[in-house]
Amino acid sequence: MDQYAKAGIPFYWRVEQAATGIPIVYTYVLDPATHAYRDGEIFTGTVKATAPFAFTVDLGDM
Repeated sequence: MDQYAKAGIPFYWRVEQAATGIPIVYTYVLDPATHAYRDGEIFTGTVKATAPFAFTVDLGDM
């Protein structure tokens, strides 16, 4: 993840599969002051994101 921060990539998402089989999405946002990622949101069920662009997806349909 540090390599992405050093490259200046503003958003980083990590997707893991929960024991239930439904994905969990962890989001991180690059802090321009520290050049490190800070925790964003955690999604289960439905992702309703506004950044880097607005979209909605039902993780149960995957």
